Amino acid sequence: MSWNRWVKALAMGLCGCLLLSFCGFQAACEDIADRVLRLHILAASDSEEDQALKLKVRDAILQATGDQMGGFTDKEEALNAVQALLPTVKTVAERCLRQYGCTDTVKAELCNMYFTTRHYDGGTMPAGYYDAVRVTIGEAQGRNWWCVLFPPMCVAGAQEPAVDDVLTEAQTDIVTHPERYEVRFKLVEWFYDLCNWFA
Repeated sequence: MSWNRWVKALAMGLCGCLLLSFCGFQAACEDIADRVLRLHILAASDSEEDQALKLKVRDAILQATGDQMGGFTDKEEALNAVQALLPTVKTVAERCLRQYGCTDTVKAELCNMYFTTRHYDGGTMPAGYYDAVRVTIGEAQGRNWWCVLFPPMCVAGAQEPAVDDVLTEAQTDIVTHPERYEVRFKLVEWFYDLCNWFA
């Protein structure tokens, strides 16, 4: 085999290995998304006042529903519980806004939505489509706040189940050691950006 053919064969083999590695990582990220429930709160605008109100709404929701949003044994149980809590979430958010003189409307819904890679104190969630409790305030044109409801990473006092109770060992490693996967996280985001562009 000539030198050029050998180099081409080596390059093709390397590309094949990288593609297989990415496909495996992408599949793991999709499975993580399937096992997780997020909370997403979108402010009316990026004004200082609306951003402050968003955080007050967040605190009010977590304080009022924290006991009911924690301690689930599986995602299905979490989904059923938060579905029943949506009217309460909406009422609590509206009451909080009125307390500060804001008349914006609030919408609380359970949806499946795209998140970019997000970093939390408890780890990193890869980009992907996640089930989420989505709370929108007013025109919903401002920066958002997010966290993970299941497994509980933002509910005060929620101890069970932990991330490693919900995810496989390999998935837990992805979430809790993001520094090992930075390039692959970027590739996953690029993959979704490409898919969304074509869609």
